[in-house]
Amino acid sequence: MHIPWLRSLRKILVFGLGVIVVVWLAGCALIYSNMRKPPEEFGRFMTRIPAPVAFLAFPFETLWTHARAGTVNVGDAAPDFTLLKTDKSERIQLSELNRKQPVVLIFGSYT
Repeated sequence: MHIPWLRSLRKILVFGLGVIVVVWLAGCALIYSNMRKPPEEFGRFMTRIPAPVAFLAFPFETLWTHARAGTVNVGDAAPDFTLLKTDKSERIQLSELNRKQPVVLIFGSYT
């Protein structure tokens, strides 16, 4: 027995699922591309997205891990960067400091 409305319902469901998949993939791509930007720009982007949506609907941690993975290996020179001093009086650039004296970079948590 053939039910014509069942076939149309199936088409609607398949189309709807396809739309959801495309929107999800586009959301992943949008979040990933913004994760690769400097922290200030990524922060501005994330303030416009409700946190539960970003963290529950998308693989946020996996995207972050891949987007922020670096290419620096042990023994490589550190890439040049600029930071604002804690008193916000001036910016310090790694390459400028390195010309004057050796620089040791320590990354970690002191909490």
